[in-house]
Amino acid sequence: MLEVQVGGKLDHEDYQDFVPKFEQLIKEHGKIRVLFEMVDFHGWKAGALWDDIKFDLKHFADIERLAIVGDTKWEQGMSLFCRPFTTAKIHYFHLDEVDKARAWLEGDDL
Repeated sequence: MLEVQVGGKLDHEDYQDFVPKFEQLIKEHGKIRVLFEMVDFHGWKAGALWDDIKFDLKHFADIERLAIVGDTKWEQGMSLFCRPFTTAKIHYFHLDEVDKARAWLEGDDL
């Protein structure tokens, strides 16, 4: 399982750091499960939005489950927005449910 915590605005450098680690895990384990936790998250800078689109297209089928953790309505909406860009099973959890999100990721029921 990969846990990613983001805050502020994602930029190009964030993807330069994250993508190689993600791709190494895919190479080692095949499909993976991801916890994406947003704390005081404000979206993407323009270049990072393009990086995100490229990432989504390249890794469409590499994520088995995606737990999105946040505390705002638009972050909850991301769980719906992401669906066309991945084959992953996606579930949204509030910030105070991060342990529940981990348990869901570790579960066997798909």
